[in-house]
Amino acid sequence: MSKILVIGARGRAGRAAVEEGRRRGHEVTAVARTAGDGLVGGDVTDAERIAELAVDHDAVIAAVYDGGTDPAVFFPRASRALVDALEKAQVDRLIWVGLASVLPTADGTLLMDTRGYPQEYRSFYLAHRTALETFAASTLDWVSVAPAGDFDHADPTRSGGYRVVPGDAAGLISYADLAIALVDEVDQPAHHRAALGVVV
Repeated sequence: MSKILVIGARGRAGRAAVEEGRRRGHEVTAVARTAGDGLVGGDVTDAERIAELAVDHDAVIAAVYDGGTDPAVFFPRASRALVDALEKAQVDRLIWVGLASVLPTADGTLLMDTRGYPQEYRSFYLAHRTALETFAASTLDWVSVAPAGDFDHADPTRSGGYRVVPGDAAGLISYADLAIALVDEVDQPAHHRAALGVVV
């Protein structure tokens, strides 16, 4: 049994990660900005608080977003706080819920740079990418796991499996199946200091 800290546990990806971890018998600490409903209070941008919560945990899963803050401010701040917190708490393994747009496709082109890909949210894509740059400059054993294309909102069921693939706008996965990939990277870390795309 592992001890897992899940930050962003009120959101769909975070909630699915909490459920998957507990399904496997892990001890899961579920963290959200505000406490309540079984959630512990903690803001991902507060390095001191996250360090306090992370002590004695084996890994941290971070599924974070703040719609009320400029992404160009939030993602650099959140990723920097995570690095500082985990180094202080001496937790090496970080599993980050990433973004399909910044994944390389089969030919190496980033998905956000492929023909026809929506560009109205490009500033968000670039902001998200700064988190990976922050992790890459750290000593953490991190991995970013994202849908290869998008979440499957039409079929939220848990199929029980997934595949690791390059970025592909047509690639879909449910939150429940993404959570399997997240917790697998706690149980049997197979990828290190890399960004992955997953599909069913």
